[in-house]
Formats: sequence, C-alpha cells, structure tokens
Amino acid sequence: MDRDTAEPDADALPGPNAQRWVDFHQQHAAPSEYSHEFVWDVTREADGPFVTDVDGNVLLDFTCHIGAAPLGYNNEKVLSKLRAFDLVEPMKIAGQDMYFGAGATPEESEVPGSSHLMERLVEATSHYGMDTVFLSNSGAEAMENAMKITHDHRAPAKYGVAFDGSFHGRTLGTLSVTKSKDVYTRHYPEISGVETVPFCADRGCDAGTCDCGFFAGGGSRLRNMLAPEGGHVDPDEVAFLTLEPIQGVGGYRFPSEAFMDEVAAVTEEYDIPLVVDEIQSGVGRTGEIWASDHYAIEPDVIASAKALRVGATISRSDVFPSEKNRLGSTFGGGDVLGSMMGAFTLEAIEEHDLLDNATRRGRQATELLRDDAPDHVVDVRGKGLMLAVEFDTPERRSAVVEAALDRGLLTLGCGKKTVRLLPPLDSTEREIELGIGLFLDAIDAVGASTAVA
Repeated sequence: MDRDTAEPDADALPGPNAQRWVDFHQQHAAPSEYSHEFVWDVTREADGPFVTDVDGNVLLDFTCHIGAAPLGYNNEKVLSKLRAFDLVEPMKIAGQDMYFGAGATPEESEVPGSSHLMERLVEATSHYGMDTVFLSNSGAEAMENAMKITHDHRAPAKYGVAFDGSFHGRTLGTLSVTKSKDVYTRHYPEISGVETVPFCADRGCDAGTCDCGFFAGGGSRLRNMLAPEGGHVDPDEVAFLTLEPIQGVGGYRFPSEAFMDEVAAVTEEYDIPLVVDEIQSGVGRTGEIWASDHYAIEPDVIASAKALRVGATISRSDVFPSEKNRLGSTFGGGDVLGSMMGAFTLEAIEEHDLLDNATRRGRQATELLRDDAPDHVVDVRGKGLMLAVEFDTPERRSAVVEAALDRGLLTLGCGKKTVRLLPPLDSTEREIELGIGLFLDAIDAVGASTAVA
C-alpha cells in the first residue's frame, strides 16, 4: 500500500467475512461496546490512517483506536526502529521484581526498555517538576495508582474530588471518580468520600456568564464546598482533585479558561494534589505533549496510557511512597514490547515535529469543518488532532457515523450527540482533506433524511 496515493474503497459493511469473524468472536466474548462491525485484517496492507479489513475493503481510520494507535497502522516512524530488535520470550516479566536491559549498559542499548521510557517521561514532564514514574498495563491502573499515592501522601485523607461528565476507567476505584454514563457505574460499589462538582464546558464563559453551575454564589462550587469558604470539606483532608483537561468519553468537552484558572487557583491555594488524566488527551494529541500545557493548571500527578502503549503514573518523588512494595504489580513495568513502543512513539513525536504537525493539521480540519458545516452541526471544536463535531440530535450523530462508514471513513461517537475525530499525529494535508471531505459528504447525506429530523 502506498500511503501517498491510497484511497478508501469500501463495499457494503460488514462484508460476509467480517460477519463471520464478528459472530465467531461473540460466541465467547463478554458483551461489550463495539463501535463498528469493522474487522481489521492484520495480515493485509495498512499504512498510517489506511487499513484493510477481512473482506478487502480499504478504510480511512480517523479513530486511531481511540488514541491508542497515535500513528495509525504499520507506521515506519515506529516500525523501522522496532525491526532492529529481535523479539524475545518472555515479552512480559515481573516488572516490579525483575529488571531488564538490552545490552551491557543503558548508554550502549540499541533499543529502549522500561528504564529508558521512564527517563523520557520525566523529560516530558520536567516543566511540572516531575521526576518519578510507576509503569503499569493500562490507563485505569495509572489512575488507580494516582489515587493510591495521593491518599498515601495526604494520609489520613477522607475526600477526593471529581467532575460531572468524567471518565477515568472501569476498575472499581476509577469508576468511583467516573461521573458520565450510568451504564459504567450502576450498582457497583464506590470508594467513599468522592465529591462531585460541575465541569464547565462552555469554552467562552467566565464567572459572570457561566450557566453550567460551576460558578455560583460569588465563587465556584469547588471553592464553596471547602470549609474555609463556608463548605463542609476540610481541604487538608482532600487526597486529590482529578480531572481530564479535555473530557473524552463525556463528549470531547473543552473547558473554559476561567474554569481552569479557578481549578488552578483553588488547588494551589489549598495545596490540594491535582491528578490530571491524560490517558486520551496526552502524548501529543492536542499539539502539546500534554493537554494540560494549554491551561493554567499545574498537575501534581499525570496518568498516561493509550498512545504511550503502557500505563504510567508520573509525579514527584515526594508524592510517591518511599516504602518499598507500597506499590507493586507482577507485570507492571514489565511489558518489554510496550515499553519499546512507548519510547519509540515519544521519539517519533520529537524527531518528526509531530506536535507542530498536529497543530497545523488540526487547524486545517476545523477550518474545513466550520466552513462547510450545515445548521444541524451545533459545534466544531478541537485542539490539535483531538477534534469533535456536535450535532443537534443523538439520532443524527449516529446516522452520520454510519454514513461515514459507508464511505470508508471510521469515526467514533462520544457524549450524547458528538462525533470525535482522531487522525494519526503525522496525518498529511491530503489525508485530512480526504477524510474531512468524506465526513462532510456523510453529513450532507444524513441531512437529506427526515428520519433523524
């Protein structure tokens, strides 16, 4: 496949082979949310945003596997380095109990391991004064450990603070700070002491114009719940405040500067540890290495995963427990391939100026969308290549996702009425023009239908 000339070429989806794979998979898989009946054929050609399914359809993937494949498929910016290493067994080791290297010394190593990945993550968070990393398998584990270390750091703490619309994972601990769809949390037990405040998603609001409920009573709901401000929560008993700088599952909700300024002010004034969930928004997706970099907040802990290929809890050494084995995991930090992929991804972002590319291509995409969007598009928003298009009804949103798939473009819904677009970080001008063109065609096709009116 030649990425420079490839075009989507999709027949009726799912094709017969895809349907057989779906049926086979679902015989034994627990029910879960599969956005499309698209079945990637890992044995066939794919490059960047272009991918082939088991029926030979070529699709343009603007999901990047919800950000977990930041450079798309078979990208040479990563694969060319991976080929230098002969894969070994075991690919996972007991990572908090065993070390691994690749050569006589770290300096002589031709390929990076978990130690190198942690070094690069410290470099990427040095502007926040972070110097310590705990690696794990997933974003949920990264968040779980963020909550654990802040509770230990602030012991005996009673409270945590989360925001309406948030999504932090599906483990029982992270579900306790997940405040979006009922299907994620219904009837599951929660850790105690979690306070919930509104997330201000009106990007242009301030304290005088906010109608989301965050600013109220001459201050903010966050500030007013604290005991010194007349509330019931002693700030010295708050283990953490956690937020996504841009809410993902909640609908790609981008906060106002006034909201983020207030979060920054309150956490700094009362010395409340700020845990930032960068699992979807981090590692270059927004045109900065962390979405937090766009705002006034100063994270004390960053939880990362997805594009990083492993989970990572990043903070300062004084926040982490000093006691050995206070944190631990048999496979945490021991994913040999994941560590290499994470390090190679960070290298590719730096070597190929992908932060700048994400900013340019994101600007191109939003301009194309805003110039040609019809009235039933309520909003077009984004930072870098973390893009969202909001529609007037949930039905129209779902119809657009289906119409885009019919045209060979993979997209994803989020929130209630929003489609998220996540092109690869190294997307070209041609690929953005092609993908947004298909998306606009899908909007036009659905717009002619009375079924979603």
